[in-house]
Amino acid sequence: MQLTGAQIVVECLKEQGVDTVFGYPGGCILNIYDELYKNSGEITHFLTSHEQGAAHAADGYARATGKVGVCMATSGPGATNLVTGIATAYMDSIPIVAITANVAVPLLGKDSFQEIDIAGVTMPITKHNFIVKDVNQLADTIRRAFRIAKEGRPGPVLIDITKDVTANTAEYTPKTPELIQRVTSTIRETDVQKVISMIQASTKPFVFVGGGAILSNAAAELAEFVDKVDAPVCNTLMGKGAFDEEDERYVGMLGMHGTKTANFGVSRCDLLIVVGARFSDRVYGNAKKFASNAQIVQIDVDPAEINKNIRTDASIIGDVKSVLEILNGKLAQQSHPRWREEIAHMKRRYPMTYSKNELTGPFVVETIHEITKGDAIITTEVGQHQMWAAQYFKYKKPRTLLTSGGLGTMGYGLGASIGAKIACKDKLVFNIAGDGCFRMNMNEIATATRYNIPIIQVVINNHVLGMVRQWQTLFYGKRYSATVLEDQVDFVKLAEAMGAKAYRVTTCEQLRPVLEEAIRLNIPVVIDCQIGKDEKVFPMVAPGAPIQECFSAEDLSSGQTRL
Repeated sequence: MQLTGAQIVVECLKEQGVDTVFGYPGGCILNIYDELYKNSGEITHFLTSHEQGAAHAADGYARATGKVGVCMATSGPGATNLVTGIATAYMDSIPIVAITANVAVPLLGKDSFQEIDIAGVTMPITKHNFIVKDVNQLADTIRRAFRIAKEGRPGPVLIDITKDVTANTAEYTPKTPELIQRVTSTIRETDVQKVISMIQASTKPFVFVGGGAILSNAAAELAEFVDKVDAPVCNTLMGKGAFDEEDERYVGMLGMHGTKTANFGVSRCDLLIVVGARFSDRVYGNAKKFASNAQIVQIDVDPAEINKNIRTDASIIGDVKSVLEILNGKLAQQSHPRWREEIAHMKRRYPMTYSKNELTGPFVVETIHEITKGDAIITTEVGQHQMWAAQYFKYKKPRTLLTSGGLGTMGYGLGASIGAKIACKDKLVFNIAGDGCFRMNMNEIATATRYNIPIIQVVINNHVLGMVRQWQTLFYGKRYSATVLEDQVDFVKLAEAMGAKAYRVTTCEQLRPVLEEAIRLNIPVVIDCQIGKDEKVFPMVAPGAPIQECFSAEDLSSGQTRL
């Protein structure tokens, strides 16, 4: 049947099972928006306050569900406003499809009104991108984009469509989406046998889990594998929830703000088994001194990650879930009671603690965990509050912490929380933000109130750019350049002006009843939690230092910052 390009776009979205789109219209994309209007019974479009919010909402939707998130924007500034959200998804391997419109083909390359080469702009931050100049290629391009976004290591794909293509007609034939196969052809038996031999020879194994375990839906296989290896477990920020953090084997996050037990344990182990992690610099600290007593095994779907940052002694390339299934089927039960007790002793010696005499970030996060019993989706922005959310909320299931790990995007969490809540209507969704981050995209509170999306926005408000100030305190002689936010902005009044219920909390005693009321109201709520400007995230490893030089506030005051 003959359809316009705009109709083909909508029909292809339906083919792919898309029922939710986030975006912001404009002149060049009007034909597509006209078709969305006509198909509003099948595809719900959410108008965000800014295109960046749309990209983050699509990202949050994808992280919470495992599906492909979809966002849209018009040409020029509309398209460029998606860039930060696309880059965020790219760094964390999140499958989204961004659809933009551009000026008509005859106007390309002529500095036309709102023309931008968005394909060129996003080439380094997409898994692939397309510009469609022929309506006859449109349907297959959209189908290919969704397949690329999902297969192998996921990631964002951009489709830029010229306006005349959205108006031109072509023959459209519906197609059933291709089944995405797990990457197994790269799993070699010799690699598997080598890894099994290394596990059997180890007396102090340690399992280190990254976001790849979540992306491949490998939580069950991971739990079985950890039990068979009989090893302690730590994770990256992106890997939180892949392994139940209330399990006795779990020791915390690894790296710059990881626990002492995780950092010291990895430094003492004789075999580090890395499952779906890419070795960020925030994890390894000093590459030359990372896990120097251990052989390292890396399991990853992307061969480019093997030996990229840290040299490995063995690797298995393939889908994490499939690799773990194979290892679980071949590996005999291991037993390491002395090693387990050594790690348990570290956990008792180095607990995560904080002062409970005043309202603090850790207290806020821990109270949210207690009230929800850990059954909530937590999104965050980036900074101190993000680390506290990682340290003091216990994630029992995958896809319950949605945060910008690789890019470190301030302004990510609010849009992501909207996308997550739309996707998971039966789940409580909290966005935990610092006041600096909240300022970035707080206009998305208006999106939440427009559609009555009952997210709970918690602002850890210390009136400074907290993490930057922490570095200035520790490494820059307390020269607080451009990090003090002592101004007249009132988040409670701002939230109320945008239609949300808002509270200000200044004491520990006020927090619990406010949180409980926010949950009970089931409407968009903003909670402004006032904490001290010099609260810090501990433990910490100085930039570039070995992770075994992990120090607490007590260590810092005594001058002891080494193991």
